[in-house]
Amino acid sequence: MAGKKRPTSSPPPQRLPRAVYERELLRLQVELVKLQEWVRAEGVRLVVVFEGRDAAGKGSTIKRVTEHLNPRVARIVALPTPTERERTEWYFQRYVEHLPAAGEIVLFDRSWYNRAGVEHVMGFCTKEEYWRFLHQCPVFERLLVEDGVLLRKYWFSVSDAVQEQRFRTRLEDPTRRWKLSGMDLESITRWEAYSRAKDEMFAHTDIPEAPWCVVESDDKRSARINMIAHLLSTIPYREVGRPPLQLPPRPPSTGYQRPPRTLQTYVPEHAASLVKDMDGTV
Repeated sequence: MAGKKRPTSSPPPQRLPRAVYERELLRLQVELVKLQEWVRAEGVRLVVVFEGRDAAGKGSTIKRVTEHLNPRVARIVALPTPTERERTEWYFQRYVEHLPAAGEIVLFDRSWYNRAGVEHVMGFCTKEEYWRFLHQCPVFERLLVEDGVLLRKYWFSVSDAVQEQRFRTRLEDPTRRWKLSGMDLESITRWEAYSRAKDEMFAHTDIPEAPWCVVESDDKRSARINMIAHLLSTIPYREVGRPPLQLPPRPPSTGYQRPPRTLQTYVPEHAASLVKDMDGTV
C-alpha cells in the first residue's frame, strides 16, 4: 500500500511592502522603547519565549525587537548544549538563573521547550524525561506567573516549502551559512515528527496563565510586525516621563595639547582606498 501523500502547501502569502513594513516597524520600535522604560521604572519582570521550527524567523524577529533597546535592560538568552554537569541538574535549573530581576526583559531564543521539541524528536532525552517535562512545565510556568513574572510565549509557524527555500538560501549565502547545521537539515526528513511533537507540547502547555501565541511566518516582514504589535497589546505599559536634558556649554580651553599622532597606532585607511579604487582619487 502506498504511503499517504503530504498535503500540498498553501500558496505563499503576499509579502508586506517594504515601505509599509519599515514605517510600521519604526513606530513599533518606538513603542518598545516606551515599554522598556516602563519595565525599568516599575520594576517589572518580562519573559518572552521564542519557539518554532528551524528557519521560521525567530532570530530575525528578536533582532528587530532589541534593535533600539538597552542591552542592560533587555537581554537575549540563547543557551548552548548543556554541559555534563547541567545534564545532572533539574531540567529547568539552568534556565532559572537567566530569568529577569526587577526592571529587566529577557528574550529566550529557544528555551526550556527544547525538551519537548528537538530533544524528544532526536532522542536526546528519555521517554521518562520527556513526559516528566510535559507534566512539570505547566507547574513551572504557573509558579513564574504567580510570582509576578509577565510570561509571553510565541510559536513561529513556517511551511515546509518556505523552510526548505530558506535552508537553500543559507547554503548559498556565506554570511548565513553558519546558521545551518546538520541538525537543521535533519528537520526536513523529520517534518511530521516535529509536527506531532509540537501538537503534543501545545496540548500540555497551552495554559490560560501562559498561552501559546502562533505567528504565521512565511512572510518574515509580516511575522515581525504581527508579533511585536501583539506583544505590546498584551502589556499595560505607559510612557514614563523623563527629566528634560540639555547639553551644557563647553568650557574654554585650559591649554591642553594633543600628543603627536606619530606616538599612536592608527587603523589603516581601508575606506579611503576603496574610494581611490573607484575614481582614482582620495
